Amino acid sequence: MSSDRTRSAILAAAERLYADRGFGDVTLRDIVAEANVNLAAVNYHFGSKDELIAELFVTRSLATNRERLNALKLAEEQGGGRAPIDAILHALVGPTLRGCLGPDREGSTAARFMIRASIESVPPIRRIKNREVDHLRKFIAAMRRSLPGRDDAELYWGLHFALAMSHHTIREKERLMKLSEGQCDLNDVDAIVDRVVSVSVMALTAGQTPARKASVRPAPPHGRLTRQDL
Repeated sequence: MSSDRTRSAILAAAERLYADRGFGDVTLRDIVAEANVNLAAVNYHFGSKDELIAELFVTRSLATNRERLNALKLAEEQGGGRAPIDAILHALVGPTLRGCLGPDREGSTAARFMIRASIESVPPIRRIKNREVDHLRKFIAAMRRSLPGRDDAELYWGLHFALAMSHHTIREKERLMKLSEGQCDLNDVDAIVDRVVSVSVMALTAGQTPARKASVRPAPPHGRLTRQDL
Protein backbone atom coordinates (compact mmCIF):
# COMPACT_ATOMS: atom_id res chain seq x y z
CA MET A 1 0.00 0.00 0.00
CA SER A 2 1.38 3.44 -0.98
CA SER A 3 2.08 6.07 1.66
CA ASP A 4 -0.91 8.20 0.61
CA ARG A 5 -3.25 5.21 0.57
CA THR A 6 -2.01 4.15 4.00
CA ARG A 7 -2.66 7.62 5.38
CA SER A 8 -6.15 7.70 3.86
CA ALA A 9 -6.93 4.23 5.20
CA ILE A 10 -5.91 5.29 8.72
CA LEU A 11 -8.06 8.43 8.57
CA ALA A 12 -11.09 6.55 7.24
CA ALA A 13 -10.75 3.79 9.86
CA ALA A 14 -10.28 6.28 12.69
CA GLU A 15 -13.28 8.34 11.64
CA ARG A 16 -15.52 5.26 11.47
CA LEU A 17 -14.43 4.02 14.90
CA TYR A 18 -14.68 7.43 16.58
CA ALA A 19 -18.12 7.97 15.03
CA ASP A 20 -19.32 4.57 16.27
CA ARG A 21 -17.68 4.34 19.69
CA GLY A 22 -16.47 7.78 20.74
CA PHE A 23 -13.00 9.10 21.38
CA GLY A 24 -12.37 7.56 24.77
CA ASP A 25 -13.08 3.94 23.84
CA VAL A 26 -10.96 3.73 20.69
CA THR A 27 -7.25 2.92 20.91
CA LEU A 28 -4.57 3.23 18.27
CA ARG A 29 -4.44 -0.56 18.13
CA ASP A 30 -8.14 -0.59 17.26
CA ILE A 31 -7.46 1.84 14.44
CA VAL A 32 -4.51 -0.06 12.95
CA ALA A 33 -6.53 -3.28 13.05
CA GLU A 34 -9.45 -1.58 11.28
CA ALA A 35 -7.15 0.02 8.69
CA ASN A 36 -5.07 -3.14 8.27
CA VAL A 37 -1.80 -1.28 8.82
CA ASN A 38 0.86 -1.41 11.51
CA LEU A 39 1.26 0.91 14.48
CA ALA A 40 4.44 2.39 13.03
CA ALA A 41 2.39 3.75 10.11
CA VAL A 42 0.15 5.73 12.49
CA ASN A 43 3.15 7.12 14.33
CA TYR A 44 4.82 8.02 11.04
CA HIS A 45 1.86 9.85 9.54
CA PHE A 46 0.34 11.43 12.67
CA GLY A 47 2.64 11.00 15.66
CA SER A 48 -0.10 10.48 18.25
CA LYS A 49 -3.78 9.80 18.79
CA ASP A 50 -4.38 13.50 19.55
CA GLU A 51 -2.80 14.54 16.25
CA LEU A 52 -4.93 12.01 14.39
CA ILE A 53 -8.11 13.34 16.00
CA ALA A 54 -7.02 16.91 15.23
CA GLU A 55 -6.40 16.04 11.57
CA LEU A 56 -9.88 14.56 11.20
CA PHE A 57 -11.56 17.49 12.93
CA VAL A 58 -9.64 20.12 10.96
CA THR A 59 -10.47 18.40 7.66
CA ARG A 60 -14.20 18.34 8.42
CA SER A 61 -14.21 21.84 9.92
CA LEU A 62 -12.44 23.34 6.92
CA ALA A 63 -15.16 22.01 4.62
CA THR A 64 -17.89 23.47 6.85
CA ASN A 65 -16.12 26.83 7.18
CA ARG A 66 -15.56 27.01 3.43
CA GLU A 67 -19.29 26.47 2.87
CA ARG A 68 -20.09 29.13 5.47
CA LEU A 69 -17.79 31.72 3.91
CA ASN A 70 -19.02 31.00 0.38
CA ALA A 71 -22.61 31.54 1.55
CA LEU A 72 -21.60 34.74 3.35
CA LYS A 73 -19.80 36.06 0.25
CA LEU A 74 -22.86 35.37 -1.90
CA ALA A 75 -25.18 37.08 0.59
CA GLU A 76 -23.00 40.19 0.66
CA GLU A 77 -22.70 40.28 -3.13
CA GLN A 78 -26.47 40.08 -3.44
CA GLY A 79 -26.82 42.84 -0.85
CA GLY A 80 -24.40 45.17 -2.58
CA GLY A 81 -21.73 44.67 0.09
CA ARG A 82 -24.14 44.71 3.03
CA ALA A 83 -26.09 41.51 3.64
CA PRO A 84 -29.25 41.38 5.77
CA ILE A 85 -28.59 40.00 9.24
CA ASP A 86 -30.79 36.95 8.63
CA ALA A 87 -28.79 36.03 5.53
CA ILE A 88 -25.55 36.32 7.50
CA LEU A 89 -26.86 34.04 10.23
CA HIS A 90 -28.19 31.56 7.68
CA ALA A 91 -24.66 31.38 6.25
CA LEU A 92 -23.27 30.86 9.74
CA VAL A 93 -25.50 28.09 11.10
CA GLY A 94 -26.89 26.48 7.95
CA PRO A 95 -23.84 24.39 6.98
CA THR A 96 -23.41 23.03 10.51
CA LEU A 97 -27.05 22.00 10.91
CA ARG A 98 -27.41 20.64 7.38
CA GLY A 99 -24.17 18.72 7.78
CA CYS A 100 -25.33 16.84 10.88
CA LEU A 101 -29.14 16.64 10.76
CA GLY A 102 -31.66 15.13 8.40
CA PRO A 103 -32.24 11.54 7.25
CA ASP A 104 -29.86 11.91 4.32
CA ARG A 105 -26.94 13.13 6.43
CA GLU A 106 -27.03 12.10 10.08
CA GLY A 107 -26.30 8.45 9.29
CA SER A 108 -23.09 9.30 7.45
CA THR A 109 -19.72 8.69 9.08
CA ALA A 110 -18.71 12.33 8.66
CA ALA A 111 -21.87 13.61 10.37
CA ARG A 112 -21.62 11.11 13.21
CA PHE A 113 -17.96 12.03 13.74
CA MET A 114 -18.80 15.74 13.97
CA ILE A 115 -21.68 14.99 16.35
CA ARG A 116 -19.21 13.10 18.55
CA ALA A 117 -16.85 16.09 18.34
CA SER A 118 -19.68 18.34 19.51
CA ILE A 119 -20.71 16.06 22.38
CA GLU A 120 -17.35 14.87 23.71
CA SER A 121 -14.94 17.52 24.93
CA VAL A 122 -11.50 16.14 24.06
CA PRO A 123 -8.35 18.30 24.36
CA PRO A 124 -7.20 18.32 20.69
CA ILE A 125 -10.62 19.43 19.43
CA ARG A 126 -11.05 21.94 22.24
CA ARG A 127 -7.67 23.51 21.43
CA ILE A 128 -8.57 23.86 17.76
CA LYS A 129 -11.96 25.43 18.52
CA ASN A 130 -10.38 27.95 20.87
CA ARG A 131 -7.63 28.81 18.41
CA GLU A 132 -9.33 28.89 15.01
CA VAL A 133 -11.64 31.91 15.09
CA ASP A 134 -10.54 33.92 12.04
CA HIS A 135 -13.49 32.80 9.89
CA LEU A 136 -15.86 33.91 12.68
CA ARG A 137 -14.30 37.38 12.66
CA LYS A 138 -15.46 37.70 9.04
CA PHE A 139 -19.01 37.07 10.21
CA ILE A 140 -18.66 39.70 12.92
CA ALA A 141 -17.43 42.18 10.31
CA ALA A 142 -20.45 41.40 8.13
CA MET A 143 -22.75 41.80 11.15
CA ARG A 144 -21.24 45.24 11.83
CA ARG A 145 -22.05 46.29 8.28
CA SER A 146 -25.56 44.89 8.58
CA LEU A 147 -26.29 46.45 11.98
CA PRO A 148 -24.28 49.69 12.08
CA GLY A 149 -24.16 51.29 15.49
CA ARG A 150 -24.84 48.05 17.32
CA ASP A 151 -22.47 47.51 20.21
CA ASP A 152 -19.71 45.04 19.33
CA ALA A 153 -20.32 43.01 22.46
CA GLU A 154 -23.93 42.46 21.38
CA LEU A 155 -22.74 41.14 18.03
CA TYR A 156 -20.32 38.72 19.66
CA TRP A 157 -23.04 37.47 22.01
CA GLY A 158 -25.45 37.13 19.10
CA LEU A 159 -23.00 35.05 17.08
CA HIS A 160 -22.14 32.98 20.14
CA PHE A 161 -25.77 32.21 20.94
CA ALA A 162 -26.58 31.32 17.31
CA LEU A 163 -23.74 28.79 17.29
CA ALA A 164 -24.74 27.51 20.72
CA MET A 165 -28.32 26.89 19.60
CA SER A 166 -27.07 24.99 16.57
CA HIS A 167 -24.72 22.75 18.52
CA HIS A 168 -27.23 22.12 21.30
CA THR A 169 -29.87 21.13 18.77
CA ILE A 170 -27.44 18.64 17.22
CA ARG A 171 -26.35 17.22 20.57
CA GLU A 172 -29.80 17.00 22.16
CA LYS A 173 -32.05 16.13 19.24
CA GLU A 174 -33.18 12.83 20.76
CA ARG A 175 -34.18 14.52 24.02
CA LEU A 176 -36.13 17.18 22.11
CA MET A 177 -37.97 14.50 20.13
CA LYS A 178 -38.88 12.69 23.34
CA LEU A 179 -39.85 15.89 25.18
CA SER A 180 -42.05 17.11 22.32
CA GLU A 181 -43.45 13.62 21.70
CA GLY A 182 -42.47 13.97 18.06
CA GLN A 183 -44.05 17.38 17.53
CA CYS A 184 -40.65 18.95 16.80
CA ASP A 185 -39.61 17.68 13.38
CA LEU A 186 -35.87 17.08 13.45
CA ASN A 187 -35.91 15.89 9.84
CA ASP A 188 -37.00 19.29 8.49
CA VAL A 189 -33.53 20.81 8.60
CA ASP A 190 -34.44 23.96 6.67
CA ALA A 191 -37.13 24.72 9.26
CA ILE A 192 -34.61 24.18 12.07
CA VAL A 193 -32.18 26.60 10.43
CA ASP A 194 -34.99 29.14 10.06
CA ARG A 195 -35.90 28.79 13.75
CA VAL A 196 -32.34 29.29 14.96
CA VAL A 197 -31.90 32.29 12.68
CA SER A 198 -35.25 33.80 13.68
CA VAL A 199 -34.48 33.67 17.40
CA SER A 200 -30.98 35.06 16.82
CA VAL A 201 -32.28 37.92 14.69
CA MET A 202 -34.87 38.82 17.33
CA ALA A 203 -32.16 38.92 19.99
CA LEU A 204 -29.89 41.12 17.88
CA THR A 205 -32.52 43.54 16.60
CA ALA A 206 -34.52 43.98 19.80
CA GLY A 207 -34.22 47.20 21.76
CA GLN A 208 -31.04 47.67 23.75
CA THR A 209 -31.25 46.28 27.23
CA PRO A 210 -31.19 49.18 29.68
CA ALA A 211 -27.96 49.42 31.61
CA ARG A 212 -28.26 48.31 35.17
CA LYS A 213 -28.22 51.09 37.68
CA ALA A 214 -25.87 50.61 40.55
CA SER A 215 -27.84 50.32 43.76
CA VAL A 216 -27.04 53.07 46.21
CA ARG A 217 -27.05 52.12 49.84
CA PRO A 218 -27.68 54.71 52.47
CA ALA A 219 -24.56 55.78 54.25
CA PRO A 220 -24.03 53.95 57.54
CA PRO A 221 -24.73 56.05 60.62
CA HIS A 222 -21.76 58.09 61.80
CA GLY A 223 -19.71 56.70 58.90
CA ARG A 224 -19.40 53.29 60.56
CA LEU A 225 -20.09 49.96 58.80
CA THR A 226 -22.54 47.49 60.28
CA ARG A 227 -22.82 43.75 59.50
CA GLN A 228 -25.66 44.52 57.07
CA ASP A 229 -23.33 46.74 55.04
CA LEU A 230 -20.75 43.96 54.49
